[in-house]
Amino acid sequence: MIARQETILALARQQGRVLVDDLARRLSITPQTVRKDLRLLEEEGLVTRFHGGASLRAGSAYLDYGTRAGIAAREKQAIGAAAAAMLRPGQTVFLNAGTTTEAAARAMGQVAGLTVIADSVNIANITRQIPGLTTIVAGGVVRPADGSVVGAGAVSFIGQFSADVALIGAAAVGPDGTLMDYDLDQVMVARAMMQHARRVVLLVDGAKFDASAPVRIAPLGELSAIVTDICPSATVRAACAAAGVELVELKRESEVAARSA
Repeated sequence: MIARQETILALARQQGRVLVDDLARRLSITPQTVRKDLRLLEEEGLVTRFHGGASLRAGSAYLDYGTRAGIAAREKQAIGAAAAAMLRPGQTVFLNAGTTTEAAARAMGQVAGLTVIADSVNIANITRQIPGLTTIVAGGVVRPADGSVVGAGAVSFIGQFSADVALIGAAAVGPDGTLMDYDLDQVMVARAMMQHARRVVLLVDGAKFDASAPVRIAPLGELSAIVTDICPSATVRAACAAAGVELVELKRESEVAARSA
């Protein structure tokens, strides 16, 4: 590995992901050279490429909560707003711990009379400040690192409710659409939410596709919809079509709207 590629990898480890245009400007090289370097790093199992950049390979290092919150922040904000816009007044919503679902929590003021059942004190602290919204927090062990609530108590608590919608996140979406994460305790709570909701919507940014993590959450077919900025994976897109899972790609929708304007 040459020095330039080591620099790219170091930036990916610091930021979680890197963009082709940003690297080209920073390193004073062409976008084509950046893409070649990213392809070589991907072949070494260090990053996963997506349209316009690459992310640190899932499983090579799990980033701390603060770093994850800063990755693709604009995309997460748009995904969260789109997910919140899918809700209807008076619905009961499971809201799974995560940085993208937090973005959805911040956008829920646009929908009247929601009841949110969260497995995260961070999310509860957001939704409790929204007028007219009822917040319920799962009981269990609060993890200091990210504020998520885990353990058998949390799983049992979720099982006492029936929600209209579950908004969940994932660390990775495999080529066949399998949802994956890093922490079994968190996965158990997410599974409980999925089992007790009539509709399940996955919120992920485009860098999560064709990636991997050690703990399996669920197969693609258990979802009702995916909301993302863009899905660069042709196999996941095909799997969604085969399973009848709605795939909402915000960048594609905005491009179509711009062309028709």
